[in-house]
Amino acid sequence: MSDAAADTEENAAARALLDCCGGLNNLDYSKVDMSPMEDVLKHVDVRDSRFCVAVIAIIFNPLFWNLVARWEHRTRRLSRLFGSPYLACYSLGFLIILLNVYRSHSMTVAMKAQARWEAMERTEIFYTGVALLVLGTLLVVSSFLALGFTGTFLGDYFGILMEEKVTGFPFNIIENPMYWGSTANYLGLALIGASPVGLVLTAVVAVSYKVAIGFEGKKQ
Repeated sequence: MSDAAADTEENAAARALLDCCGGLNNLDYSKVDMSPMEDVLKHVDVRDSRFCVAVIAIIFNPLFWNLVARWEHRTRRLSRLFGSPYLACYSLGFLIILLNVYRSHSMTVAMKAQARWEAMERTEIFYTGVALLVLGTLLVVSSFLALGFTGTFLGDYFGILMEEKVTGFPFNIIENPMYWGSTANYLGLALIGASPVGLVLTAVVAVSYKVAIGFEGKKQ
């Protein structure tokens, strides 16, 4: 078998494996059985202030960077303020990183504050979480290396365009690998920690990213 054919088969297998993660576009939400989520919610205190802070941080982050990026795209105010579109993009990128660090911290605090769920304390669930962490980290790191700093952190809104569209790994097997890799990481941590509140917060992350993807696709 030729190397090209082997690569094609590997990519096809990878697409099949990650198809369920392809931006969650393949799910018919009307047919999703919600009873497992209802069981999870019974073990979550949604009134806990630490849970509320985590939810706010999750929703705020993609809303913030999309609004700021679109504002910059229309006005070029940040580029003028910093004297360079590159400096402005790097500044926004570092701010996004700090916000994401705080989001992760707030989610960790919320998970530690609420009880573990005995039904999740199983070896296979633990190792599934480990596998998701490995997969998520691979997607995040490889997409960052493929895009670079400005490509990852909204450089196109600053007029910093890549020479050509990135089509290599991981973009050849999944759309928006940075978003779904991050989601996989949070889900992995929730499974490892047997944390029902972690599952709920991960669902909020997934919905927030889904909304952000649609928002980014309508850039004007």
